[in-house]
Amino acid sequence: MDNSKLTDNKNKVVLVLEGGAMRGLYTAGVLDVFMKNNIKIDTIIGVSAGALFGINYKSKQIGRALRYNLKYAHDKRYMGMYSLITTGDVMNKEFCFNKLVYELDPLDFKTYDNSDTEFYAVVTNVETGQAEYIEIKDAKNDMEYLRASGSMPFVSNLVQINGNKYLDGAIGDPIPLKKALDLGYEKIIVVQTRPDGYIKAKSLLPFGLLYKKYPEFVKAASKGYLKYNETLNLIRKYENDGKILALRPSEKIKMKRVEKDLRKLQAIYDVGVKDCNKNLEKIKKYIGQDKKV
Repeated sequence: MDNSKLTDNKNKVVLVLEGGAMRGLYTAGVLDVFMKNNIKIDTIIGVSAGALFGINYKSKQIGRALRYNLKYAHDKRYMGMYSLITTGDVMNKEFCFNKLVYELDPLDFKTYDNSDTEFYAVVTNVETGQAEYIEIKDAKNDMEYLRASGSMPFVSNLVQINGNKYLDGAIGDPIPLKKALDLGYEKIIVVQTRPDGYIKAKSLLPFGLLYKKYPEFVKAASKGYLKYNETLNLIRKYENDGKILALRPSEKIKMKRVEKDLRKLQAIYDVGVKDCNKNLEKIKKYIGQDKKV
């Protein structure tokens, strides 16, 4: 992210979107309420599912994320073991980032590209272990960065772009609140996908075995739970001080990372809609959009 471009962020509204695979449909519910109520967001920083579902705010496509997930959840071409075995990616590249976005449920590229909302996808550079914040200006040309942001370790091939290797943005920066603060934003809305009280446990996955060629990535992954929990503490502190506004699921719905139960997919989306509607006036007041023109 080019810091020189964002020197006047004090009065802008930034939306920080956590990942969480299919729990990201909670975020989709929140964003649909935002769009229905004309909540204006200046900048979005999305991680993993937060990026993949968050783009629909910029393309102004209410209901799209829920719609295609319900329709194709059981389609073997979409995501799951069949794709993992046949392509090495649990999320099928050809289906998800070609057929789906261009034919089956097209992303409105024109609206996306003409929107004045800045959109950043967080990716993790596998060789450095560091998060990178990529502005997605041209949705067609930058689609690989979106794919990289949501490419979960162990079930995804490395995504190579311009000589760099990337994976899931959540490894480098699971909830980029500190990035938003560093860039000078004072109107920050954080959308989490875990309920209040959640604490991340240390991962038992063998990162050192599969990614031994990339020691910095292994180091970042092994300490990821610490960074995540530190960020949760920071969110709570700033929230209590009234400096940020956070939305998180008010109900606990147990979900698999690649969830195919349509009732659960609908349920987590519905919780997002309910929580956002419940807090809508609070949100409008916080960002200064409660005043009638």
